[in-house]
Amino acid sequence: MRTKIIQLLLLSFVSLTVSRGAFAQIGIGISVSFGPPPLPVYEQPVCPAAGYLWTPGYWAYDSDDGYFWVPGTWVEAPQVGFLWTPGYWGWNGGAYVWNEGYWGPQVGFYGGINYGFGYFGSGFHGGEWRGDSFYYNTAVLHVNTVNITNVYVDKTVIVNNDSHVAFNGGQGGIPARPSSQEEDYARQTHTRAVASQMQQVQEARNNPQLRASANQGKPPIAATAKPGDFKTEVVASRKAGGKYTAPPPNAALDNGTRPGDEARSSTESHPENDTEAHPSTFTHASELQPQKSTPPNTGNPATDEKYQQQQDQLAAKQAKERQKLQKQQEKDHQQAAKKNYNDAQKQQMEQQHTKQTQQLEQKQTAQQQDLEQRQAPRQTASTPDRRPPAEKPH
Repeated sequence: MRTKIIQLLLLSFVSLTVSRGAFAQIGIGISVSFGPPPLPVYEQPVCPAAGYLWTPGYWAYDSDDGYFWVPGTWVEAPQVGFLWTPGYWGWNGGAYVWNEGYWGPQVGFYGGINYGFGYFGSGFHGGEWRGDSFYYNTAVLHVNTVNITNVYVDKTVIVNNDSHVAFNGGQGGIPARPSSQEEDYARQTHTRAVASQMQQVQEARNNPQLRASANQGKPPIAATAKPGDFKTEVVASRKAGGKYTAPPPNAALDNGTRPGDEARSSTESHPENDTEAHPSTFTHASELQPQKSTPPNTGNPATDEKYQQQQDQLAAKQAKERQKLQKQQEKDHQQAAKKNYNDAQKQQMEQQHTKQTQQLEQKQTAQQQDLEQRQAPRQTASTPDRRPPAEKPH
């Protein structure tokens, strides 16, 4: 009887966890017992063209290499009227958990972190949508007014938070909490990071110089003009945001998650009307499912047929990639059985399989999003959402 009661309690806990976490944004690191380094100090690269919005840099986490810097960059908004809410690290339940950023009609809570360039802890003060055009506040953003004329100057922004601390809550963290208005924004329809932003993360992860252990909190590439391009028009850090402290051994927590899936902290919940499907937690390539696609419906039969062929070709290519990785992982299991791996060796192998599967899933998700964005015309809101006057930073 006692065992049965425990099982029911565990089932209830799992049900509550799924109901809250099913719509969680996808992070790029597991829960960590050690907070990220301070945010580095750097200049913003010039905006490459009208329609690009600034997405600030941040410290991400990889289970093998620790914290690494994802450079800030300019990104085209996925929809007219949408703004970017940056992600942030939040202290929750004895660990630092990454809360992923998102696109939406309003800027929500991002931990009170001062990312700079309009993101000074609450709201966004770098510009606003006026009809179908985004207007840049040149008092905050670096814009070439010769090439971009949709500009204005607002020097009334007061920054009360000049800290470079990169996490919310916990010892030494930013103590900000979401306002009732920001909680309302969190319940609005959101769109996850676009394919170009995911590419920025992948490029950063693959660059050893961007690891905090290598750059001591002063990344050589702090920002880029365009996502994924780490060679042209890049900006280096002027200095670290504070003293760098190396993390202790085994800073990553074994909380049953994989790099790539993090529940949002208790300070923010993701809306249940989120229209974007998020990848599930998988350990092996055999568990991955084909990417979901929407049948083309442009009204032009010839165009629809062409687009469907493109989707079929991508699906076939991705199926081969999954099969290749699955065979490799099965081979690893056979080798482990043959050589009689101990528990530590088995754990290391499974961690590697999890990372391989997660990277393939992210890659294929980015490919699908990129194809859909190329096939679909830019959406234009007939009555775009207008941002209310920006709140002053906490």
